Amino acid sequence: MAEKGNRQNGKKPIKINIGISWIYIILLIGIGWMFFNQGGANPQKEEWAEVQKQWLAGDIKEVTFIRNEFQGMVTMKPDRIEKYSDKFGGIIPKKSPHFVFLVSGSFNAEEMFGELNAQLPENEQVKVVIENKESFWGVLEWFIFPLLLIFMWVFMFRGMNRNMGGGPAGPGGIFNVGKSTGKLAEKDSIKVTFKDVAGLYGAKDEVMEIVDFLKNPQKYTALGGKIPKGALLVGPPGTGKTLLAKAVAGEANVPFFSISGSDFVEMFVGVGASRVRDLFRQAKEKSPCIVFIDEIDAVGRARSKNAGFSSNDERENTLNQLLTEMDGFGTNSGVIILAATNRADILDKALMRAGRFDRQIHVELPDLKEREEIFQVHLRGLKLADDFDLEFLAKHTPGFSGADIANVCNEAALTAARHDKKAIDKQDFLDAVDRIIGGLERKSKIITPEEKKSIAHHEAGHATVSWLLPHANPLFKVTIVPRGQALGAAWYLPEERQLVTKEQMLDEMCSLIGGRVAEEIVNGQPSTGALNDLERLTKMAYSMVTYYGMSGKVGNLSFYDSTGSRGYDLTKPYSEKTAELIDKEVKELIEDIHDRTERLLKDNFDGFKQLAELLLKKEVIFADDLERIFGPRAGAPKGEELPKDPEELAE
Repeated sequence: MAEKGNRQNGKKPIKINIGISWIYIILLIGIGWMFFNQGGANPQKEEWAEVQKQWLAGDIKEVTFIRNEFQGMVTMKPDRIEKYSDKFGGIIPKKSPHFVFLVSGSFNAEEMFGELNAQLPENEQVKVVIENKESFWGVLEWFIFPLLLIFMWVFMFRGMNRNMGGGPAGPGGIFNVGKSTGKLAEKDSIKVTFKDVAGLYGAKDEVMEIVDFLKNPQKYTALGGKIPKGALLVGPPGTGKTLLAKAVAGEANVPFFSISGSDFVEMFVGVGASRVRDLFRQAKEKSPCIVFIDEIDAVGRARSKNAGFSSNDERENTLNQLLTEMDGFGTNSGVIILAATNRADILDKALMRAGRFDRQIHVELPDLKEREEIFQVHLRGLKLADDFDLEFLAKHTPGFSGADIANVCNEAALTAARHDKKAIDKQDFLDAVDRIIGGLERKSKIITPEEKKSIAHHEAGHATVSWLLPHANPLFKVTIVPRGQALGAAWYLPEERQLVTKEQMLDEMCSLIGGRVAEEIVNGQPSTGALNDLERLTKMAYSMVTYYGMSGKVGNLSFYDSTGSRGYDLTKPYSEKTAELIDKEVKELIEDIHDRTERLLKDNFDGFKQLAELLLKKEVIFADDLERIFGPRAGAPKGEELPKDPEELAE
């Protein structure tokens, strides 16, 4: 009835869930009470010689002696207890006994207490009680701790076994620690298909052949062909490797095992190899099937060259077992291995060989057309403005992965909602791109007028040089509004090139150092604001000399190590004399770049100053502003549409 009344008042009935933790709490409270409850008294330990003096002084009221524990407890007379307050820290105890003393096994209590009482007047004699202590807890104390351990053991592992994978030891609790933690997806349980994967044309063609083999094996076996045993998906983060594996599972209509490389790594010796064996045992039972190992670099890293014991022995044993299962003495007929990683350079060579991973499928960053398709996928549930231009947005996101594009779409929706818009327009997407690349706007950051002027000249220098050089990246906009850690930024739309010439690299380097040179011309001295520019400039210069063979003195030599095997060698692949020559060539190259940029800015100083003043006034300027000052960009194709100021377009 009470529960019904609570519901009528709009209040939910209070439910108390009693879990196993309550049993532990009750047990702990009981043990604490058993060991620490002493009847409320706090007797002080005293020597038997002192007790005798107190006895003869007539201060003791009663003595209780426990024969089987050789222990006596003393209760003082109420009017005499104040004499011994210093032994209690200045506090007079209210409960008895007040003192406790211990004696040896040869102590004769009746004789000793009788002699002491005989020395006192009859009315001053002490009451004596001699007894043997018998307690139920005295026997149980020897068994309570082991019983508690057994009780906790039973309940803990019973809960882990019921959980089937909820504990840290894997499915089935600690007793099944060597079992595989891979998730099995049966037929028709995964709904992702190749239609849900936008772009990735070459990669989809590769894996579709694997799917076709599983659906129509006779088509290939009739000609004597064999399907690849394994395929490794390699590419930067966020390009859709795991999504492609899900699409394979949805299209193939066969059992699909998915597991992460880190699931094989465990602190217990031999567990990783045991889980590999168990995974392939289950896969053989479900054959034909697909096994997908995500982030395989966690277990497939190249084995150490150091002989003897190392901290990676367990991981190496796991890798050895994986190599044996993939292509060892036994056969894995009908089991196809898919794996994904963005660090293929650190994988063991034995893992990469034909017969294990026959194919390496490269999943690259999407190009312009693929970005349009990816945007179409992520824009399905968004409310867009009527004049929304999808092609414009794809052009302004070069180098973005599929995950980045999904993030842009979500940030654009949040930005539009923040401004109480009914639909998402182009400016919301541009703001989202700016926020993802540069960080959150920090207009409240305190910047002095001198610093703001220096920042404006710095960014105007970048913009001027990139606009006047034909092979530099096309400029999109320039801003002096702080974002993230940057005090200003120049946004470019780099051309999607497959090859870069020396002339193009030199123009890019001039554009990088343009901000530093502009500060030197206007302020007469540089500042720390060009740190990132100088870092990128130095790396590019060393790459030209040591990697790409673009130095006349060093020659057509490349010290680049594409295999990564040089990581174990701490020495340089060239002599000290060559190192000095490289440093000299890099320094001369950067000095030439600096002088060329300085001449370019001085020859166009009026336009540069005009651009800096406009940037101070508007804080954000676009490519059409530069065209009005300098004219058409050098090397720009005819009919190229330049990014316009959104405020001017609105007017």
